[in-house]
Amino acid sequence: MERRSFLKKAAVGATAGAAIAAPALAQTLPTVSWRMASSFPKTLDTIFGAADLFVKRVAMLTGGKFQIRQFAAGDIVPGLQVMDAVQAGTVEMGHTPSYYYFGKDPTFAFDCAVPFGLTSRQQTAWMDQGGGRALMREFFKGYGIVNFFAGNTGTQMGGWYRKEIKTMADIKGLKIRIAGFAGRVMERLGAVPQQIPAGDVYAALEKGTIDAAEWVGPYDDEKLGLVKVAPHYYSPGWWEAGPQLSFYINIKEWEKLPKEYQAAIEVASYECHVVMQAEYDAKNPAALARLMKNGAKLHNFSKEIMDAAFKESTAVMEEEAARNAKFRKVYEPWKRFRHDQNQWASVAEATMQNYLIGAGRK
Repeated sequence: MERRSFLKKAAVGATAGAAIAAPALAQTLPTVSWRMASSFPKTLDTIFGAADLFVKRVAMLTGGKFQIRQFAAGDIVPGLQVMDAVQAGTVEMGHTPSYYYFGKDPTFAFDCAVPFGLTSRQQTAWMDQGGGRALMREFFKGYGIVNFFAGNTGTQMGGWYRKEIKTMADIKGLKIRIAGFAGRVMERLGAVPQQIPAGDVYAALEKGTIDAAEWVGPYDDEKLGLVKVAPHYYSPGWWEAGPQLSFYINIKEWEKLPKEYQAAIEVASYECHVVMQAEYDAKNPAALARLMKNGAKLHNFSKEIMDAAFKESTAVMEEEAARNAKFRKVYEPWKRFRHDQNQWASVAEATMQNYLIGAGRK
C-alpha cells in the first residue's frame, strides 16, 4: 500500500516537473517570424498544400515560437523571382522548383529535374544518400542560399497535343509550351518551344497559337481544362522523371536560427517531401479516369521519339558539362549514380512493377 502511494506521488511529481520544465525551455528560445514566397498559386493545392503543412509543423515543433507565413506567387514577388527574393533578403525563405533558374545556370536543374533524369525515389536517394545534397549545397552557397527538400510530383505527363504525335516528322515545327533543358532539347528535335504562363495556356491552345503544352500530371492538368482543346494526352514526360521541389533559405537568416529551430526545419521538410508524393500517387489515378471519360486520348511517345529525345538530351548535357565547370562537377557523379540506380532497378523493382502491370491487364 505504501509502495503504491509512493509511486503515485512520484508520477504526479514527475508530471508537474515536466510541465514546469517545458515552458522554461521554451522561454529560452526567441520568437521568430519569417515570410516564405512561393512560386505557385493556391490552386495547385497539392504543391502549395505541402508547403502549408511545412509551416504548420515548424510552428508545432517550436511551441508556436517560430512562425512562417507562406505567400502565393505574385503576392510578394512573381513566381519566377523567388530565388532572387531569397538571395536579396527580401524574404527569408522561398518555395520553388530549382529548374526555374535554368537561365542563370543549368546546374540549378539537378536540384529538381533534368531530361531522362532520376525518378522520385532515385532523386531522394541521390540527394539524401548519394552525395547530391553536399554538391548542391556547395553550389547554392554561391547564391547565399541553403536548400531543403520540399516534395516531388513523381514522373510527370508528356503534355497535351492538338494532333497525334507519331513520328519525328510530327515534331518538326511543333509549337509547344515548354522551357528550360526540355525546351533546349525540343528545339534540337525541330520543335518551337514557347514560354507561356499557366493561366494563358488554354487560350493559346484554343486559338492555335501553340500546338501543345506540358504542365504536371492528371490531378493538376484537369484543373486547366486542356482536354477540351488538345485531347491527345502523352506519356511519359521524359524531361521530368522525378521533379523535386525545394525550400530556399537565406543563408544569413539560417545561421541566426537556434539549432532547435534548424532541426524543426529539417524534420518538417522531410515530412512534406513524403506527403506530396503520396498525395499525387493517391489522386492521379482517379483524375486520369475522369479526364479519359471527358475525352482525353491517352498515348505513349513512340520509341523513335523517345530514342531521339534521349540522344539529344545526352548531347545537350555533355556540351554543357564541357563548358560549365559547376555543371560538370555535379553532372559526372550524378551520371554514375543514375547508371547504378537504373541497373539496380532492372533487377527487382522494374521487373516486379512490370509484371504487376501486365497481370492487372489480363
